Amino acid sequence: MSLVHVFILSIVEGVTEFLPISSTGHLILASRLLGISATDFTKTFEIAIQLGAIMAVVVLYFKKFSQSFSLYKKLFVAFLPTAIVGFFLYPFIKGYLLGSSQVVVWSLFLGGIAIILFEKYHKPFKPRPLTIRHYFLIGVFQSLSVIPGVSRAAATIIGGLLTGLKRETATEFSFLLAVPTMFAATTLDIYKSRQILMSGDLLSLLIGTFLSFVFAMLAVKFLIGYVKKHNFMTFGIYRIILAIAFWVLVR
Repeated sequence: MSLVHVFILSIVEGVTEFLPISSTGHLILASRLLGISATDFTKTFEIAIQLGAIMAVVVLYFKKFSQSFSLYKKLFVAFLPTAIVGFFLYPFIKGYLLGSSQVVVWSLFLGGIAIILFEKYHKPFKPRPLTIRHYFLIGVFQSLSVIPGVSRAAATIIGGLLTGLKRETATEFSFLLAVPTMFAATTLDIYKSRQILMSGDLLSLLIGTFLSFVFAMLAVKFLIGYVKKHNFMTFGIYRIILAIAFWVLVR
């Protein structure tokens, strides 16, 4: 993997991680279009650079993390479903799903349709206080994102809207929930792939993590401003167009 590849993949990760369009899906598709082999190091690189995106949220929402103890309880409950699914299905996810462009294309396409239908027919609930059960349900939605192309952001935000959160609140909670979720997934993968990392290009990892951090900060600020005036219909259409374009280009 060349330095140019590192730059492109890292920027793709940072820009797409918190948008409802699937960062993992974009990374797999970008790698395929760039002709990057799906080696063990490449797969681990694409997961490891998520640390940069995690730090972007920590920096932007440091005040919330440092002042609200109740937030940690909500995040823990919402994190549990994905932790359970990820722990038991890790070999299948890493060995099959992360290397399958077909899974990504179908997930992007069907996810795009789901977002469009949701935005067309969903009637916002009257804002209400959420219980632990509601946060667990948001976590169940997030667990669907172990499938590349589904989008963790889309799943958690839609889950939040269905439980009664306002769109801006659901979007912010999606950002916050990303921290324990992505940190756990990244740490687990780095630990299990430590031999691969030690024998790989550590400089590429450092550059990738930094670029991911910078562009993730920009993406978070963009989406918070975007959801104040718009729904996700545009993202749903984009996902469908991207899935069709990729299918045409690489079939």
